[in-house]
Amino acid sequence: MIELSALEQEILDGLKQRRPDLNECIPDLLSLHDRLVQLYDNNGTLFICGNGGSHADSIHIAGELCKSFERVRTVSDEVKNGLEGLPWGDELAENLETGLAAIPLGVSGALKTAVENDSPLRDIAFAQELFALAKPGDVVIGISTSGNAPNCIMTHSTGKAVGCTTASFTGPNGGKLATHADIAIRTPGASTALVQEGHIALWHTMCLLIEAHYFPEKR
Repeated sequence: MIELSALEQEILDGLKQRRPDLNECIPDLLSLHDRLVQLYDNNGTLFICGNGGSHADSIHIAGELCKSFERVRTVSDEVKNGLEGLPWGDELAENLETGLAAIPLGVSGALKTAVENDSPLRDIAFAQELFALAKPGDVVIGISTSGNAPNCIMTHSTGKAVGCTTASFTGPNGGKLATHADIAIRTPGASTALVQEGHIALWHTMCLLIEAHYFPEKR
């Protein structure tokens, strides 16, 4: 496992202070952080899926990763040079931010409804989208309070077949999603609302850690 920088450790310590009830999740969160570093070192893509509030979480995660969250993410000189002489090139060079590739599954209504209409297997839409987009070495996160959402489980199975690492955010019981995940973060909480509150604190920390790893300068 990689050694955390002082900045990454500060972020992790902040989570421990705010949410000591989540301390049991930290070893698995750090395993996920380590895997995300490997992912982005190799120009891979993170895929995220969930239902309802967890679907909203997956979109939120992608939003924090694909642009600046809390840190400066200027583009490389190579990109700036490539923009020279192009329409809006100077403005783009000044305002584009380096992103960490993350795709929330299920956002394309056209694709999702086409799969749901055409396939005899219910709940396959996330898996079909992942199958079309994922490459070996990518990472798939499934978010499910119960850990038993069929579409998330199908997505994990598909990801494993493609050669992806699978990670899950679930409630304390974990369900089938955690049982078969490569990295399983079982979040404490006696209700869906409490588990989801824990999920938000954990994945926000996940986003903060990976951003700080690559972009240490505060915005």
